[in-house]
Amino acid sequence: MKKLLLATAATALCASVASAEDVKLGILIGFTGPIESLTGHMANAAEAAMAEVNASGKALNGWTFTSVRGDSTCVDAAAAQTAAEKMVTSDSVKGIIGGDCSGVTGAVLQNVARPNGIVMVSPSATSPALSTAEDDGLFFRTAPSDAREGEVMADILKEHGVTSIALTYSNSDYGKGLADAIATSFTAVGGTVTINIPHEDGKSDYSAEVASLAAAGGDLLVVAGYLDQGGKGIIQASLDTGAFSKFGLPGGMVGDSLPLAIGPALDGSYGQVAQSDSAGATVLADMGKAAATAYDATSPYTMESYDAAALIMLAMQAANSTDSKVYAAKILEIANGPADGLGEKILPGQLAHGMELVAAGKAIDYDGASGVTLVGAGESAGRYKEFEIKAGKYETIKFR
Repeated sequence: MKKLLLATAATALCASVASAEDVKLGILIGFTGPIESLTGHMANAAEAAMAEVNASGKALNGWTFTSVRGDSTCVDAAAAQTAAEKMVTSDSVKGIIGGDCSGVTGAVLQNVARPNGIVMVSPSATSPALSTAEDDGLFFRTAPSDAREGEVMADILKEHGVTSIALTYSNSDYGKGLADAIATSFTAVGGTVTINIPHEDGKSDYSAEVASLAAAGGDLLVVAGYLDQGGKGIIQASLDTGAFSKFGLPGGMVGDSLPLAIGPALDGSYGQVAQSDSAGATVLADMGKAAATAYDATSPYTMESYDAAALIMLAMQAANSTDSKVYAAKILEIANGPADGLGEKILPGQLAHGMELVAAGKAIDYDGASGVTLVGAGESAGRYKEFEIKAGKYETIKFR
């Protein structure tokens, strides 16, 4: 009898161990490339969400979550696809936080995620084209579409008394989509776009582009580019030649590295970036400062990265499955809560409680750091921070 009990106990222990799973989540963002100054904060925040859940011990089936980092480069679709393919086939990730920039995100969605049935939650890919991309119900965004940013920027320009703009954009899916949105919205409020031309990233000389922009003229130059590459180069060349002295800065141009690189000449420029003023934003900002691996939650797309990781883990818990084809259906439910509005709000630092409620079959409404509400097929409704650069710092004007 004793042997039977011991054997039974051993069998139960083995079953318990067998059911435990190291659940790998990919973080596919541009650790090199034109937004590399942002992505360290983004990755650290996503990993902080995983660590928070792991420390709680509340995940079903003994799951523990670990990250697999991959470099999307932001701009090289082939490199991003190779990194994503490795994540899926070699590392066996169960979901991807990413991509980051819109072009590489679309390529990975179509050529890796859909064929392999893997969920992607992007914290920063904002091209309007992604709103209608075929995704088999696998693609979500915690950042809003640039269609909305174009409207916000047009309103800001109008309020500043701007009647005409020159416009240049990174020659990428992100840049083209954003520039079109800005031009359409600014024209709709009575403004004039004197010129709308692309620029290539990675060049050492932007004098030809700046000459064309200067010839067209405008009250200011709107740069729909990337802060660590072409966008920065356009601004510096404009200042060096005296072509423009003030700039409109959309989200891809926002980060501490830009005013550090340009200096006091950037003061007085202004724009907007997707960011929330929700209660959760303040909580995550404090958490980031205190984290073992610190991150700046106010850095662009950092809040959205924490939220992307949290949504995946909570959806897995709700589905009791790490299979993307099963838990994908739970993401909107977790993000938006029940139709009756009775889901309990979950903020950063409360993931343990959220996992516990979901496991018990109770409804939650994951508000997170960025005030998550997903609309359409699964993209953020979004809030924007309006700012002006003063003394080399991004000073918040208000939220929209």
